[in-house]
Amino acid sequence: MSDAVWTQSMPEPQFDLMKRIIAAPSPVGLESAMTLGVLKPYFESFMPSSWAMHQHTGNASVVWDTHPGDDEKFSVMIIGHADKIRMQVRNIGSDGKVWINSDSFLPCTLIGHEVTLFSEDPDTPGRYRSLSGGTVEAMGAIHFSDPAQRTGDKGIRPTQLYLDLQVHGKNKADQIKRLGVKPGDTLLLDRPIKRGFSPDTFYGAYLDNGLGCFVTAELARLIAEAGGTNNVRCMFAIASHEEIGRFGSRVIAGVHQPDAVIAVDVNHDYVAAPGIGDRKMQPLTMGKGFTLTTGAIVSEQLNSRIKTAAKAHDIPMQVDVSGRDTGTDGMAGVLASIDCAATSVGFPTRNMHTISESGHTGDVLAAIHVLKETLLEMDKSSNLTEEFKASHPRLDDTTAITHQGFDKLE
Repeated sequence: MSDAVWTQSMPEPQFDLMKRIIAAPSPVGLESAMTLGVLKPYFESFMPSSWAMHQHTGNASVVWDTHPGDDEKFSVMIIGHADKIRMQVRNIGSDGKVWINSDSFLPCTLIGHEVTLFSEDPDTPGRYRSLSGGTVEAMGAIHFSDPAQRTGDKGIRPTQLYLDLQVHGKNKADQIKRLGVKPGDTLLLDRPIKRGFSPDTFYGAYLDNGLGCFVTAELARLIAEAGGTNNVRCMFAIASHEEIGRFGSRVIAGVHQPDAVIAVDVNHDYVAAPGIGDRKMQPLTMGKGFTLTTGAIVSEQLNSRIKTAAKAHDIPMQVDVSGRDTGTDGMAGVLASIDCAATSVGFPTRNMHTISESGHTGDVLAAIHVLKETLLEMDKSSNLTEEFKASHPRLDDTTAITHQGFDKLE
C-alpha cells in the first residue's frame, strides 16, 4: 500500500483557484473568460516549455498538450467543459420588463436571484458590457399570483420570467433600449462559491462544470510536478458548448483524435435527492469519493485501470450507472466517430442547475488524485495501444460463483 495521496480538506489557495475558475463568466458560446482569462495564465504558471496550448477557430475550447505533434504516443484527453447554463433576453416590454428564457433552469428556482446581464456594445461589435443590479422575477408579489400558485398546485411557467431593473418614470422601454440591451443578450446567476456549513463542503452557482475544469487544471499541475509523462501524451481539454448538446468536446475529439477520453463532470447526490426514493437510484452521495461511470459506451478496461489506482492509493470511489448515454463529454469520441477508450469521472453534487449547487472538497480532490495516479501508472507501459486492444473483457472466460453458506455464519 502506498502513502496516502488523498485528503478531504482543500487548502485555501486551492479553494480560491476553484472559486475563480467557477466564477469566470463563461456562458454557452462565450467561454473564453474561463479558458483564456483564468486557465491560460494558471497553466502558464506551471507547465513546462515543451507543452503547447491548442486553440480553435470556431469555438473557445482549449487543449494543453504535453507532447505536441507526437502522434505515435498513446494519447489521453481529459475533458472539463467551461460553458455555463445561461438565460437570454427575448423581448423588452413597454413597461420596462426584460423578458427572458430559462434555458435548462427550472423557472421556479430563479425567482428573486441577482443576475449579471452581458450585452454586446451596439457601437463596437465584438465588445461586451455587463449590467448588474437586476433580479429575475415572474409574479411581482404573492398578492398578484393565482390561488393555485399560492397553494403550490401550479408552478411558474418559463414565459413568465423577466429581468427587473427597477426602471421607473417615462419611456421605460426606451430607457432599457438606450442601454443597448437587446434580444439574445446573456444573463448569468451571480453567486460565487463559498465554504458550506458542514465540514469540507461548499455551495454556489455553476459547479456545473467549473468543477470539471478545476480538476483538469489541477491534474495537469500534478502531472507537471511529477516530472511529466514519457509514454502517454496527455491532453488537458476545456470544452465549449456542452450544455446545448456536447458539441465542443466532439469537435476537439475529432480534431485531436485521442486514444482515450476521460470526461470530468458533476454528478448527482441521489441519496440526498428528495422524492426519488422509489426510483432505486445508485446510492451516490457527497463525501464518499469520486464517481466512475459504467455502462453506455464506457471502456471497462479503462475503468479497471482507474479502479486499480483507487484501490492502490486508498482513494474512495463510487460507481455510477448509465444506460445508452453517459450524459457527459465522455461521449465525445463516439460522437466524433473516432476509435477511443472512454469513461466519465465525477463527484456527487446537490441542487444541480440552481444558484445553490453544493459539493464536497474531498470528492473533488479524490477525482484529481485518482486520475493522476492512473495516468502515471499507464505511463509505465510502452505499448498501451496493444494492451487496450488485447484487454477487452471476455465473459466467455469467467469464474463461477457458488453459494458459500453465508446464511449459516454467525
